[in-house]
Amino acid sequence: MSGITWHYVFKFIITGDPSVGKSSLLVRLTDQRFLANPEPTLGVEFGSKLITLPEENKVIKLQCWDTAGQETFRAITRSYYRGAAGCLLVYDVTSRESFNHIQTWLADVRKHADPHVSCILVGNKVDLCEDTVSAAPSGTPGSNSVSNTSTIKGSKSGSSPSKSKQRKAREVPYEEAELWAKENGLLFVEASAKSGVNVEQAFVDASRDILEKIRKGVFDDDRSPGVKQLEPKNNLSLDGTAVKSACCA
Repeated sequence: MSGITWHYVFKFIITGDPSVGKSSLLVRLTDQRFLANPEPTLGVEFGSKLITLPEENKVIKLQCWDTAGQETFRAITRSYYRGAAGCLLVYDVTSRESFNHIQTWLADVRKHADPHVSCILVGNKVDLCEDTVSAAPSGTPGSNSVSNTSTIKGSKSGSSPSKSKQRKAREVPYEEAELWAKENGLLFVEASAKSGVNVEQAFVDASRDILEKIRKGVFDDDRSPGVKQLEPKNNLSLDGTAVKSACCA
């Protein structure tokens, strides 16, 4: 894919309580590494990533804004919500409090972002409380992820002492979060910024949802600043070759 650009640019925001792993998710997405001891985000941080959706024959450039969770920066971060087409609402699966606050974050996003923003609820830090990862069957009722998405439910007993020392109790059951997401019209996935499981998948699922809205005419270049389409004269195929117009051949 050398030299390839993109078909669309989508603006994403990542929001949620402090210390739920928002910055670590962004670094995992953009740099494929784990940010073990991130400093608290002051205002916002930015990262970008190209993702490919082969079944859509599209390359998407994600422009992601990681927003601070502290109340002190709320006025600043809200200004970055404007026009966002996609949103990751992040909570920590070992923190009931962070999950309880998601309703407030969702209301804030829906008030200040694009009215048709595609939101995905992301339960982060599953590596702290789970021992097994199993592939989610494609088309599972209530699931918005694809067949290669990992679904993580319930840890097994009998883990080794060395592992147990690093583990924390899960405070938010998978089924509870999945149901809440469905009731509020959200996509849902559990993920781990540390292991990388489902991190890119969260953005892929939300991007597919945005593309579906584009097909339905919900998002429009003139009315949706968070969605930009490459000019037709620069259209590309997925092998990176440009489709030139006759005047430029």
